[in-house]
Amino acid sequence: MITGLGTVTPLGVGAATLHRRWAAGESGIEDGSGACRDFEPKDHLSVKEARRLDRFSQFAVVASGEALEQAGWSEGLPYDSLRIGCVIATGIGGIETVEIQHDVMRDKGAKMVSPLGVPQYMPNAGAAAVAMKHGLQGQMYGVVSACSGGAHAIGSALRMIQYGDADAVVTGGAEATLTEFGFACFNSMQALSPTGVSRPFDARRDGFVMGEGAGALVLEEADAAAERGATVLAEVIGYGSTSDAYHLTAPEPSGGPASRAIELALGDAGLTPEDIDYVNAHGTSTQLNDAAETAALKRALGAERAKQIPVSSTKSAIGHLLGAAGAVEAVATVQALQHRIVPPTLNYEVPDPELDLDYVPGEARPLSTGNGRAPVAISNSFAFGGHNVSLVLRGV
Repeated sequence: MITGLGTVTPLGVGAATLHRRWAAGESGIEDGSGACRDFEPKDHLSVKEARRLDRFSQFAVVASGEALEQAGWSEGLPYDSLRIGCVIATGIGGIETVEIQHDVMRDKGAKMVSPLGVPQYMPNAGAAAVAMKHGLQGQMYGVVSACSGGAHAIGSALRMIQYGDADAVVTGGAEATLTEFGFACFNSMQALSPTGVSRPFDARRDGFVMGEGAGALVLEEADAAAERGATVLAEVIGYGSTSDAYHLTAPEPSGGPASRAIELALGDAGLTPEDIDYVNAHGTSTQLNDAAETAALKRALGAERAKQIPVSSTKSAIGHLLGAAGAVEAVATVQALQHRIVPPTLNYEVPDPELDLDYVPGEARPLSTGNGRAPVAISNSFAFGGHNVSLVLRGV
């Protein structure tokens, strides 16, 4: 059961802000990037915390804090601390720290490099910071699987609870790669949009827009959550993952392995394509990814059924948050289920004749199940390296 949500995104600090502004068709992308311009560390962290944490870990701590507060954990842990896990993903980790400390070494010498260098840039630093902040002593680790990391973290948290290894897990993903080196690397790959516009599935799509931020969720075992009287926001009911084993950056074009991840998630949830009411797509705004994901959805759900399900991309509003994307998009999906609203795919104006699903252009619309049951959604994450993850989430 999901009992808490938290985000830091280019649309602002807070999960409610993410949903409200995306559903209203607002974009957090400015000047070709999705920066968290409203985030000021001193507003959320002590001076010591801000100084000792790379920006990606700052995001993780703030998003997790919001999720834990919503879950009702502000007054203390509801379970044995050794029974609470923490899994926070990232794609790259503390790249800002690496760049700063490399400059220090070059300009001032190796002896002047900060002893905090490694603790700040290591990819598991976000998970460690969250666990230490709240005294979470169960299994704790970082997940590093590029743009599928946040979704992998949620799947790992789900399994941890299902296997009886934890009563609750704080999970999600964080990323902060809007640095000179980060932009240089992705630009060299010609992966970023030269126009600076995120327009998933549109015929004019020309690359992704890089963003930053974090998403966090509190997952609790169902009986334990009920016993303590927790307010349940939604459920994680299915998780599937595969590998393309095809190319380091390009998706397998037929969508075969990605479709299998969706099928595995549906099977894990005990559902069929007829039970799906919404898809939060990976939707990066790149030519290859959007085509492959469309093919995967049609293979997994059936071509005709896939055309009946609204599909929209959070990245159209905030850009691509890399290792944080899957977690932020899961939070956005939960909120779509809560509010019964399907947010739009921003900037979708020119249909691609090869991509023929309902990409929710223009504005948000009501999310309807048609028979009054709790709505169900798929949230997809596909990544460099060929990582494919699909989550199935159910509203209440």
